[in-house]
Amino acid sequence: MGSRFPSHQLSNGLYVSGRPEQPKEKAPVICSSAMPYTGGDIKKSGELGKMFDLHRKSGPLGNQPSRNTSFGAAANNSGPVSNAVGRSNYSGSISSAVPGTGGSSRTKSNSGPLNKHGEPTKRSSGPQSGGLTPMARQNSGPLPPVLPTTGLITSGPITSGQLNSSGAQRKVSGPLDSSVSMKMRTTSFAHNPAVTNLNVGDGYSIKGSIPTTIIWLVALLFLVGFVAGGFILAAIHNPILLIVVVVIFGFVAALVTWNICWGTKGVIGFISRYPDADLRTTKDGEYVKVTGVVTCGNLPLESSFQRVPRCVYTSTCLYEYRGWDSKAANTTHHRFTWGLRSMERHAVDFYISDFQSGLRALVRTGSGARVTPYVDESVVIDINPDNKDMSPEFLRWLRGRNLSSDDRIMRLKEGYIKEGSTVSVMGVVQRNENVLMIVPPAEPISTGCQWAKCILPASLEGLVLRCEDTSDLDVIPV
Repeated sequence: MGSRFPSHQLSNGLYVSGRPEQPKEKAPVICSSAMPYTGGDIKKSGELGKMFDLHRKSGPLGNQPSRNTSFGAAANNSGPVSNAVGRSNYSGSISSAVPGTGGSSRTKSNSGPLNKHGEPTKRSSGPQSGGLTPMARQNSGPLPPVLPTTGLITSGPITSGQLNSSGAQRKVSGPLDSSVSMKMRTTSFAHNPAVTNLNVGDGYSIKGSIPTTIIWLVALLFLVGFVAGGFILAAIHNPILLIVVVVIFGFVAALVTWNICWGTKGVIGFISRYPDADLRTTKDGEYVKVTGVVTCGNLPLESSFQRVPRCVYTSTCLYEYRGWDSKAANTTHHRFTWGLRSMERHAVDFYISDFQSGLRALVRTGSGARVTPYVDESVVIDINPDNKDMSPEFLRWLRGRNLSSDDRIMRLKEGYIKEGSTVSVMGVVQRNENVLMIVPPAEPISTGCQWAKCILPASLEGLVLRCEDTSDLDVIPV
């Protein structure tokens, strides 16, 4: 029975319209064998070694001539291979180029000694011929160490100390002189970005308490008063104005002298009377005073002379007494007074556990922060020309800082805040993702006038640290 529509019969005997479907060709099944274990040998790596940039060496193990392969872009590595792969010389050369390219093909060359895994240990280049311009692969330097995550906020870099040319920490072997080790330790503290180096101005100063404009204005008024009083006394023989000016000048001079002598104690009294805050109820940006126990961060300090470990603040000051014919310790050193010759003050970030709430806060005194310390210092040693040879440690400390030890009357004072000490900190509260920090304020804080004690107002800049002398006190173990 003929029909103009094509039809075909299925396998079950039914007739359906349309043409039969063409049978599809099955894709060939490719069987891959498992890659054998190479044990790190690059001669057995094959294609797997190319995937991980393990270039195989061609050529026999003896001193037979090497094979050269000329492709448009190929890696050619040849040369004799010794028994110790890590110490073998691995050099490559380019013998020819693809015809018709004029020697402009790109060739990758890897040369240099290999380690035990077959990887190049340093970048080097072998002899090249044929006028080609190779493109050498550059290998990066050592990777930084991967440290476990602890969740603590720490300050400073992962490694500290002297670094070599490749960025790794320099290892010093052999015995070192104590003066050399002191100098290296002092230099590392002074140049560490996580350490704050304090200077002479970080403390109470009468010049910082009174604005410079007021000082010059008062001096000008007294000058005019003295000139007018002297002129009236010479003209009409009336000394009243001059006497009034002298009395006022004497009162101002006595007030300034009193503040120079007792101004620091007045500021310490203001800090001790300032009420302690509860960190649970403080607000973000509030200026508070917190008293608690100190805990070191990841970069503890060590005192310069007594070598007290695990400190968060250290201060070592060398003073000299200047007599009539003695040398001056500094440019502003007057006769018959003690002058500062050398000072080393450092501070780093630390933790404080509040006595009021028991919360732990991070105090950001490191990384160049502004800090005003009021830490008691104790006299460590007194040196005069008679007993200067009785303390070899002190002479070694002077040599480590290139200070002379001639006939001088010297006094060394040292103060520190050790881990476990009780400290009062004044600063601004900052909360950042459940992290409680105490940071320096943006503007200085004034103490105000203490009329009962005749103390002029002083400015407290940055974080204020207050700690009593802990050399004879027991600290709380942490």
